[in-house]
Amino acid sequence: MNQQSNLKEAIFGGGCFWCTEAIFQDLKGVEKVESGYSGGHVEHPTYEQVCTKTTGHAEVIKISYDSSIISYAKLLEIFFLTHDPTTPNQQGNDKGPQYRSVIYYQDEAEMQAAESGLKAIEEAAVWPNKIVTEIGPLINYYAADDYHQNYYKRTGNNNPYCTYVVGPKVAKFKQKFADLLN
Repeated sequence: MNQQSNLKEAIFGGGCFWCTEAIFQDLKGVEKVESGYSGGHVEHPTYEQVCTKTTGHAEVIKISYDSSIISYAKLLEIFFLTHDPTTPNQQGNDKGPQYRSVIYYQDEAEMQAAESGLKAIEEAAVWPNKIVTEIGPLINYYAADDYHQNYYKRTGNNNPYCTYVVGPKVAKFKQKFADLLN
């Protein structure tokens, strides 16, 4: 099968997009991860607009992946295990609706997979509290400004947020999912 026909996209929001982008970038089969905004009513929002908490957008990532190497179901599993899907409008100290846990599906198969993935995580009792991840259709997506793209790889621990939040999260992810890394 032609690799081009295996290329798919997934849109997830799990708090700060610097964190989620850094988690998915080194997975086998992931071609590109882009930070952006989705789910709101403002066209082409800026970071500053999204931070006002009035645009309706969530910080999300768009994952371009080869489905013959990594499945949407595996991406969902990683998503649910690498952020806290039980805190509404919050991840750690990042608070506001832009940090909500969301999955935006693009077709019926993705919707069913997202619902099944959520149910599996709930049944496994991975999280002590109820999962509040929103699952909804993709209505829009806007790429974030260039300075947000590839942020952790570019800045590493030269930024205090990356040192204390992104770095430990990535290290924990790499330990748990070492077999899936490039």
